[in-house]
Amino acid sequence: MTLLAVLLATGALVTAASGAAHTPSSSGRTDAPAPVPSRSGTPTSTVDRVADFYGAYIDVLHDTGDGRLALALRGHYLTAGLRHSLARWESTHHKDGVLRAKGVPTAWKAVHNDSGMGHCWSRVTLTWKDSGNRVHRTPLMVQSDLTTRLISAIEADT
Repeated sequence: MTLLAVLLATGALVTAASGAAHTPSSSGRTDAPAPVPSRSGTPTSTVDRVADFYGAYIDVLHDTGDGRLALALRGHYLTAGLRHSLARWESTHHKDGVLRAKGVPTAWKAVHNDSGMGHCWSRVTLTWKDSGNRVHRTPLMVQSDLTTRLISAIEADT
């Protein structure tokens, strides 16, 4: 019997990451601790920058409702052309143009979709819960310029 098998059988194994012991359950199985969530990224990744923007923007709206920091984030991550386009869209639709909705989502996810002709497209999915606790999702297609890594377009992804 290996050392690992002995440690698992006796419940003496402690994981370095969580400090949680693996203990045998009443059925004889070894219960593993829940995985520890992690986040990572790099400032040179266009998709990471989209994820960073949406994460920070949603945090600001959740924490403060709006204001100077949300505008500063738009100024840092969005092209001037997109900021002007969003202002027009918001005036017409009376919604937040970055989120394409009113309110604040409960979660977001950004993944790479495609690249070409100097642009990268990220698919962003915003998750919302309504008053009945039902889950709704808003899919967005976000275009970034590969040279500047600035977000240059946000459209509903149908």
